[in-house]
Amino acid sequence: MTRTNFPIVYLAGPDVFYPEPIEVGRRKKAACERYGLQGLYPLDGAVTGANPKQIAMEIFRQNCRLMDQADAIIANMTPFRGAGMDAGTAFEIGYARAQRKPIFAYSDEENPCDYAERMRRLDLADGDRLIDRDGLTIEDFGLPDNLMMACAVLDSGNKLITRHDVMASGVGSELAIFEACVQRAAAVLTSRR
Repeated sequence: MTRTNFPIVYLAGPDVFYPEPIEVGRRKKAACERYGLQGLYPLDGAVTGANPKQIAMEIFRQNCRLMDQADAIIANMTPFRGAGMDAGTAFEIGYARAQRKPIFAYSDEENPCDYAERMRRLDLADGDRLIDRDGLTIEDFGLPDNLMMACAVLDSGNKLITRHDVMASGVGSELAIFEACVQRAAAVLTSRR
């Protein structure tokens, strides 16, 4: 990849599992360009391997290389396959934060709430008590996800952009929420240049 004069952002999230993931990546990279950012998408580049484990390792290494090239990360923290965000995206947030890179994040959750309330809504909490069905404590810090992920965003000087933040403008699609996050990232990153 050739480095441009634009700030580079890695686009983390479970988007690679969505229907038509290449098209999702193309649209998100185009949105980044509109705001003067270069987006790197996890499916950029070819992956080869003789078996699933080799392919998995190549994907891991390729995505780490992309994150190393980025100035910041834009993470899709929408709950995925359960009460919390995608585990791969959580790793990518931690990887980027360990490098002291800014983390910008958004969520397309239909009815945004904190993690403990989401556990209750999904009937994963034992009644009103803050324990799950296995008797394990449920985190209740008023944050949208695990404290390590939510605080990584806050500690880098940003906040989670939600559907409610964007709905005031009358537009609430996932791409509009992503674009609001990109706009915030562009304002911060271009002011540092």
